[in-house]
Amino acid sequence: HAQAGHLVGPEADLYLEGHDQHRGWFHSSLLAACAMYGRAPYKGLLTHGFTVDGQGRKMSKSLGNTLAPQVISNKMGAEIIRLWVASTDYASDLGIDEKILARVVDGYRRIRNTLRFLLANTSDFNPALHAVPVDEMLDIDRYALALASDLQVDILAHYDKNEFHPVVAKLQVFCSEDLGAFYLDILKDRLYTTQQNSQARRSAQTALWHITHAMLRWMAPFLSFTAEEAWKIHGDSPSIFVEKFWIFPAIDQKAQLNVVWQNIRVIREISNKELEALRVAGSIGSSLQAEVTVHVSESLYQTIAPINDALKFVLITSSASLQIDHAMPDDATPVVKARASAFLKCERCWHYRDDVGVNPEHPTLCSRCDSNLYGAGEERLVA
Repeated sequence: HAQAGHLVGPEADLYLEGHDQHRGWFHSSLLAACAMYGRAPYKGLLTHGFTVDGQGRKMSKSLGNTLAPQVISNKMGAEIIRLWVASTDYASDLGIDEKILARVVDGYRRIRNTLRFLLANTSDFNPALHAVPVDEMLDIDRYALALASDLQVDILAHYDKNEFHPVVAKLQVFCSEDLGAFYLDILKDRLYTTQQNSQARRSAQTALWHITHAMLRWMAPFLSFTAEEAWKIHGDSPSIFVEKFWIFPAIDQKAQLNVVWQNIRVIREISNKELEALRVAGSIGSSLQAEVTVHVSESLYQTIAPINDALKFVLITSSASLQIDHAMPDDATPVVKARASAFLKCERCWHYRDDVGVNPEHPTLCSRCDSNLYGAGEERLVA
């Protein structure tokens, strides 16, 4: 058959081979197709390096540095091999040894443990009944959605260019830093202590539900079995592999939200260092045993003032407040002063408060827990 003066021949989406084929299969098939059909036989080329050991040496039986894929699969599972491939920059040679695989296993556990938390804390969440509209969600929940939606833009851009290792790296950072060390850490109090059907808890679950949907789609290409296993719990279709990437809800004033919470995260890092110093000195055990005051410039105070009442939840302390230091320049680093609390510990939320036992009927509870258990429940607006 002829089309525009050229014969119609097969055209592959992608040719995939080692870099030695630039002068081999890639080259010879290109010449043949151009001569026969007047065009390349492929839409794209992807070349990769070869497997070497952790020291960059070519694998050989004489050196004793070979690793059989089946042995690794039997010992660690095929997911670990798949994650190792995805997390390695294939533009150069791919290093593998026991230490490298151990790091891959650690990365896998981080992702899997994050998924376990997300699935466990949305187990009683029905989006048709419980989803909170974005404009009614708490500020930190909207910020978490903003982080996830921005990350998805980056991830899809990498996938478009067949770049897998940046996706793995960014997903691991998201799980360990944005979620594990920040958002999920802060969220535990609200998930575990507020009323089951309260807006505060359902707002958190709404964010987690969106993030879980997105994460499973991000990881499905390189953690296929794990994504499918989780999808059986979280999803509402036969397979994750019939799904398209998640569409996040629009978030108003996202740029301003990011500015506020980036400043809050700086304060939290400073606070964590101060609390660790108290812990090492033996003044406190957990961070909830502490009370902190955060001294900030007037400019920064105006930016983050709405967080003031919720600051203790963000810093995971029993008490926290912002205080303006008029002598501080606008770009000054916040100063955190921490001390051990002198109050009693609530046996339910573990906060040290001056109102523990305010209700004689429940002498070991603070007023917040008493309200959440037996009253109207507390109101949470920010975190």
